[in-house]
Amino acid sequence: MHIHEYQAKTLFKKNNIQTPNGILIDATAQASDACNTLGGDIWVVKAQVHAGGRGKGGGVILCHSVAEVENTCDKLLGTQLITPQTDAKGLPVNQLLIEAGQNIERELYLGLLIDRQTQKITVLASTEGGMDIEKVASETPDKIIKFGIDPLGVLSTKDCAEIAKKLELNTALTKQFNTALLGLYNIFTQKDVSLIEINPLITTAENTLLALDGKIDFDDNALYRHEDILAMRDISQEDEKEMTASEWQLNYISLDGTIGCMVNGAGLAMATMDLIEHHGGSPANFLDVGGGTTAQRVAKAFELIQSEVNVKGILVNIFGGIVRCDLIAEGILQAIEKVGLNLPIVVRLEGTNAAAGLKLLDESGVNIHTEADLTKAAIKIVALSK
Repeated sequence: MHIHEYQAKTLFKKNNIQTPNGILIDATAQASDACNTLGGDIWVVKAQVHAGGRGKGGGVILCHSVAEVENTCDKLLGTQLITPQTDAKGLPVNQLLIEAGQNIERELYLGLLIDRQTQKITVLASTEGGMDIEKVASETPDKIIKFGIDPLGVLSTKDCAEIAKKLELNTALTKQFNTALLGLYNIFTQKDVSLIEINPLITTAENTLLALDGKIDFDDNALYRHEDILAMRDISQEDEKEMTASEWQLNYISLDGTIGCMVNGAGLAMATMDLIEHHGGSPANFLDVGGGTTAQRVAKAFELIQSEVNVKGILVNIFGGIVRCDLIAEGILQAIEKVGLNLPIVVRLEGTNAAAGLKLLDESGVNIHTEADLTKAAIKIVALSK
């Protein structure tokens, strides 16, 4: 689950991480009071959307007068912001964060993530913070500082100081950096975070270290433990189909292709999509219906797939381990009758009672193409979709 920048900064402040003074607004009429409260003569207006690259998309604007702030707010509120990390539709801008301008001297990068290769929580830091950090990581990876933390261990002040030294921070900034990094680590471990980052982490002319931005992604599977985090969810930033899917315990992601996919198991879903691409097709979605598939969930899955306007055919690929393939076949038939599908459908079943399931589909009288071999199923649906 993603949260907004202003929500991340609320968590930062609770963990002794310094941030600029800011005020959240949802109407242009609130802008003038916000500027007066913050003081100064320079402000930054920042669109609150669940996407990176806001600066490149025109969602972070530096203003030198109250009138300019008001014009910017009027321009952004109620629009769809398109950034390098959104689709062509963009995301709705319902709130803006207005912050006081800062005397920036340096822009750094600081983050933590789970490195599955090393099986450690890993600190990432760089002297090259800012909008082009992805370019730095790909073109000059030597500028990215990495520090692994044993998941059964702890992050010490000494560890933080070693990273600060590589970032060339002076004594006063090192002390602030240690506090900030320990705060990030505390949020990461206590709130089941999958990614947390500050980009940029700035040093100012006043010799202070501030989190100018903040991003936190949480492990969805652990949200039941964190009601305070779940309360931060903003469904206006979520894809409607993906949100509906989550309510039915379906893992669904919309794509741009023409072949709808319904598969049980994330790995099998990826392999299915790869095969479709390999044989000249393009998947319209990623859909993992999970191991405990029911007729109701299959029906909802078909509804989601059919709602994609570009879909020309559907490939169902089920490996019956936990559930029996004959029960899956019954669910597919019930779902097709309920949804009223008229698209070409290829069903591949393998595993427990697969033969019985395929026979049930073949004898149903419904226009379904069945295959026991996945490659043949992929080739067939690509041909039918064309």
